[in-house]
Amino acid sequence: MNRNGPASTAWELLLPAASAPARTRGRSLQAALREAVRSGRLAPGTRLPSSRDLAADLGVSRGLITEAYEQLTAEGYLRSGQGAGTWVGAAVRAARPSARDLAPRLSGARADFVPGTPDLSLFPRSAWAAAHRGVLAELPHQELGYPDPRGLPRLRTALAGLLARRRGVVADPERIVVVSGVAQATTLLGFALRARGVRTVGVEDPGSPQHDALYASAGVTAVPVPVDGEGIALEALRASGVRAVVTTPAHQFPTGIAYSARRRAELLDWARSVDGIVLEDDYDGDFRYDRAPVGALQGLDPERVAYTGSVSKSLAPGLRLGWLLVPETWAEEIVERKRTMDLGHPALDQALFARFLERGDYDRQLRRCQRAYRERRDALAAALDEHFPGFGVSGIAAGLHVIVTLPERYGPEDRFLARVAAAGVAVRPLSAYAHAPAARAGTDPPKRIRLVLGYAHIPPARIHEGVRLMAEAATG
Repeated sequence: MNRNGPASTAWELLLPAASAPARTRGRSLQAALREAVRSGRLAPGTRLPSSRDLAADLGVSRGLITEAYEQLTAEGYLRSGQGAGTWVGAAVRAARPSARDLAPRLSGARADFVPGTPDLSLFPRSAWAAAHRGVLAELPHQELGYPDPRGLPRLRTALAGLLARRRGVVADPERIVVVSGVAQATTLLGFALRARGVRTVGVEDPGSPQHDALYASAGVTAVPVPVDGEGIALEALRASGVRAVVTTPAHQFPTGIAYSARRRAELLDWARSVDGIVLEDDYDGDFRYDRAPVGALQGLDPERVAYTGSVSKSLAPGLRLGWLLVPETWAEEIVERKRTMDLGHPALDQALFARFLERGDYDRQLRRCQRAYRERRDALAAALDEHFPGFGVSGIAAGLHVIVTLPERYGPEDRFLARVAAAGVAVRPLSAYAHAPAARAGTDPPKRIRLVLGYAHIPPARIHEGVRLMAEAATG
């Protein structure tokens, strides 16, 4: 056979497949030929060797080649005619696939103080692996089927105990829905609001930038409501006309305040007066460093508050594991929406986390994170005291970030941010979390710089180095 041109190409591409075990050789030949056409190595219009010649070259039976040609002709990869041979068809346009990674990453800056990221090196790999082995050994076969869309009863029961004990939540396992993080909980609530004819939802301003897009995906518009020193501003909330509002009362993001007892009571009175609902995002409620955390708002009125949280700050956001506790009158529609959305959270992951909770591993993990994050907050305060004399800190001693106000001499803010970025330090100003910047257009820029500095993901030594770099850039 002529070893030049397409015949040689086909022979070289298929030779490895021809060496496959006899029972898989036919499928291997078909797959190799199909991929050669898809990738363009066998271009449209290329004439392939006869089945007899190719079989002889590859050392396989002619029947395997004939079967491969017939299968790919039926699929449209090849074409053939009586007495005209076999050719590569012109229908295939697929290029070789490439997989991009769109996951959010740290900036790669010399020092990255952007908030919101926990220390993923604290993930308890050994304890998690042990729980995984235990679950695989004990899990009944039937629990690998489609789960209850609310979640496994075992996990909902364990979560109810955890939330009641640590967050003061009134936790009925029948009203807990296991979700893929707070993002899915938010979307579920958005769909439920829209089904009830609610088209707007109030969001804290400043606040999490994710809420706008998540509620928009459910057809609900986010309405910014300002936050003052006690929490969301009640007069503005009443004036907005909304009947649902998203809050972070235990540790407001990003200002760092805890809602006052008076404001919590006023917020619930508002919800009752408009027949509305408060959506409580308890994103980091377990982490308080100067005293016991303030209990969840939901404990004061379980029928007016939907409560949500996750393991994103305590274990890892990549687990995509959270919970939503809904008022009784909302439970049925939320569960049905969860069913149609994904048929339930992965059963094996749920059983694993339930075991992790039952054996006390999660409580140990929370204590471990608490110690590490408190140390890093202290390290940040010490570094700022050394390099930025006269700085101020607002908000409570909690969470994974701190609000820092720098003296006027380091301003204006835009020049400070430009210099710091040029030095390879990533920071976010408080103004970046405003939902309605247009409302403040035309006002004088602030004389003092207010930064939202995340510290949980940075070891103490790197915190000191990063603050030093920031100070040198600001004064250089």
